[in-house]
Amino acid sequence: MAELKRTPLYPVYKDIAKLVPFAGWEMPVQFSGIKAEHEAVRTRVGIFDVSHMGEVEVSGPDALALVQKLTTNDASKLNIGDAQYSIMCYPDGGTVDDLLVYRTGEQTYLLVINASNIDKDVEWIEKHKTGDVTVRNISDETAQIAIQGPLAEQVLQKLADVDLSQIKFFKFQQNVNLDGIKALVSRTGYTGEDGFEIYFSASDAPQLWNKLLEAGKEEGILPCGLGARDTLRFEARLPLYGQELSEHISPIEAGVGFAVKLDKGDFIGREVLAKQKTEGAPRKLVGIEMIDRGIPRTHYPVFVGGEQVGEVTTGTQSPTLKKNVGLALVKSEVAQIGQEVEVEIRSKRLRAVIVKVPFYKRGSK
Repeated sequence: MAELKRTPLYPVYKDIAKLVPFAGWEMPVQFSGIKAEHEAVRTRVGIFDVSHMGEVEVSGPDALALVQKLTTNDASKLNIGDAQYSIMCYPDGGTVDDLLVYRTGEQTYLLVINASNIDKDVEWIEKHKTGDVTVRNISDETAQIAIQGPLAEQVLQKLADVDLSQIKFFKFQQNVNLDGIKALVSRTGYTGEDGFEIYFSASDAPQLWNKLLEAGKEEGILPCGLGARDTLRFEARLPLYGQELSEHISPIEAGVGFAVKLDKGDFIGREVLAKQKTEGAPRKLVGIEMIDRGIPRTHYPVFVGGEQVGEVTTGTQSPTLKKNVGLALVKSEVAQIGQEVEVEIRSKRLRAVIVKVPFYKRGSK
């Protein structure tokens, strides 16, 4: 078995967090407990080590053309300082990866990709490179910390030399001075809450982590692991690659068709995605809530009238709602709110109902 990689923050938490293997990395799944960390982000503030994520810089006169060919969203709409959620697809509409695209310069873009897909994605990007463009995988030299929650701005502002309230949602600022550490500060996140994702030199990671914990003491900041990151993103119906999105699941099926811009011109997978957008996709991602007692888990089969119509992609007991809920990819013809389904849990078929998603929306609690 290959040795697990470690982020530059591993030495800081190796003795205080519960560590698990994740996408080839040894990562903290929890510090004080998933429920406590989840609640901290929903009500106060939490920080996450997300340095395992990949960063790829695409630059040169033909950088935009490459990004446009590879991704489903329209990167030509980005000004310097804008970020965009996008998808890379295969020609058959299946998903290579979902990612964030940052326009960092006149001819420079930063692509932030999933940890499990770094090698595959870099190879895919390189394979489609034409013209005058340079592709640099800067993942190893880049650290990323996410600070998330309603008090995230208040805490980060104590370290920042710029007015963070001026950085709007899906915007970013470069060369922000965070108490002596230069960083790209982006108002984005994967929790359904307000917050920032901070990109900076890997060598500064332990120092910034400790500064943030110190700055947020009064606000009750907690270090958070992958467990809470998963329950938070799930409640907000944010897809996870390998579950809601995969090489076999298109962005239209996964319900992120808003990031597929057919009018921008040609891109890889466009033909299939255009057909799915106009004629409807064969499957649809829906929310389910259990009626019977049981927790729906990834890959549990879903039935209607004795026929398997799909499977659960993610499921848990929602820490915020205190209900057993899940996301399921099912045949489009049964994907109506109010439709009763059965989930097979440990050889028993238990009743559930299709409900509206997201399960949680900021400000609606």
